[in-house]
Amino acid sequence: MSIDHLPKKPGRRSVLLGVAAAPFVAAGTTCAADASPRGSHNYVVPQPRPGQYPTDPTMPKHELRAFWVSVVANIDWPSKPGLSAAQQQAELIAWLDLAAAERHNAVVLQVRPTADALWPSPYEPWSAWLTGEQGTDPGYDPLGFAVEEAHKRNLELHAWFNPFRVAMTEVPSTLVPSHPARQHPEWALPYGGKLYYNPGEPAVRRFVEDAIMDAVERYDIDAVHFDDYFYPYPAAGKVFHDEEQYAKYGNGMSLDDWRRSNIDDLIVRLGRRIKKSKPLCQFGISPFAVWRNKATDPIGSDTTAGVETYDDLYADTRGWVKKGWIDYICPQIYWSIGFAPADYATLVDWWSDVVDHTPVHLYIGQATYKVNTNGAVDPHWLNPEELSSHLQLNASYPQVDGNIYFSAVPVRNDELGATTLLDEKWYSKPALLPVTPRLKRRAPARVDDLTRHADTLRWGTGSRDTAHFAIYRIPLQHSHSHAKSRDLADARYLAAVIPADRRSNSWTDGDAGSGTHVYVVSAVDRAGNESAGVAVS
Repeated sequence: MSIDHLPKKPGRRSVLLGVAAAPFVAAGTTCAADASPRGSHNYVVPQPRPGQYPTDPTMPKHELRAFWVSVVANIDWPSKPGLSAAQQQAELIAWLDLAAAERHNAVVLQVRPTADALWPSPYEPWSAWLTGEQGTDPGYDPLGFAVEEAHKRNLELHAWFNPFRVAMTEVPSTLVPSHPARQHPEWALPYGGKLYYNPGEPAVRRFVEDAIMDAVERYDIDAVHFDDYFYPYPAAGKVFHDEEQYAKYGNGMSLDDWRRSNIDDLIVRLGRRIKKSKPLCQFGISPFAVWRNKATDPIGSDTTAGVETYDDLYADTRGWVKKGWIDYICPQIYWSIGFAPADYATLVDWWSDVVDHTPVHLYIGQATYKVNTNGAVDPHWLNPEELSSHLQLNASYPQVDGNIYFSAVPVRNDELGATTLLDEKWYSKPALLPVTPRLKRRAPARVDDLTRHADTLRWGTGSRDTAHFAIYRIPLQHSHSHAKSRDLADARYLAAVIPADRRSNSWTDGDAGSGTHVYVVSAVDRAGNESAGVAVS
């Protein structure tokens, strides 16, 4: 599909000025706020149009909040290889509980760290990071378990795949004999102390697609997620020996263009296969944040970073956004505001321009791991408010739709109280996920049979495409006798977002406090579309 035929996000000027895009009326919405769906104490509250009402930019109603859970080298989980299934499950649940407690709405779990698998894959062996022995069954299905437990907590599960890294050593004999890299030694190349699949071999790219699609087709994952590893990062004095494939498949292109075409091929084909299999499954990429420096290319960022993804990793990350090949981009802007070689503010501004007027969401990768550990290189990281200042800057860019923090252990460690500060200042209320109309445009049907007994609400199962319910608590003194569309635009009144239950749904307000409230419940689908609200007095 051409980007010209995809729904686009509003540009910076239109959002800042509060100019609405084309009027949108959610499914089930009526024009009259006092229309009663069912029951004399219910009435419908239409959703506001985008940008119809000014809201506090520091408290967006829609944004992604997540952290990465790294499995490679047991960075985050499991804490060490060889734990029992019960111990691994308990640790993973603790990470999901932490995400929920911090009012995050997604986790990014690494499920294919080194050409291996965290599920019973027919393509690749069980990951050694689970049991200590590659190919050994951990006694349960980690990916299936993670998806189920994340969704119970109303967290999206973004499955993180590394496409080409095979091993953390150059020695193929460290792999189990049945490993595809040993069965097809022509697929793998040693480089810089690691072993990689060769992206220049078409059979490798098809195999990588198949291995990933096995997880997409078998599990209810919310996104396929890539990080910054495509062709390997340059290693001084080392050569990536893909001369044979270049001679065979180069087709007259320069070596650099041919390598980029190989990565483009994977991105395009995999993206199409994901959407064909699971139309609501997103495809997101989190690259090194510098596409090209301005000194290399006038349209590059005003940075002097030593690595450029376009030239060194052969990943045209800017092009993927402009062509609409992916659903979100999450540049790893792992520097502080004011860091001269790669200023956080400079790169947020640059990436905001890149995504402007495209359908691609922009999330920012945040370097929680640098807090209180990187002072000799950059003293800004000794300031507990550095990360918070990043979100303050983001608030001035409507193109920024959320943040992902690297990684789980530093988030939990809360160095200098930086995570606590984020939670108190920026994450005091829940948030709905960003709306992604390219996946689905029509909102789910509104809720029915909504009743209230004291501070407990109950309602029906909702339509089949409902993934979540949003619950608003609106003080009567603010809204007089009725909730208004304006109230549903204001994240201050978003009391909870809970997963849909196909049997029955209920919610008890444990924080109602004094005064009288109107409660409004709406249905939300996996693309972020929200139905009209149904209010109960």
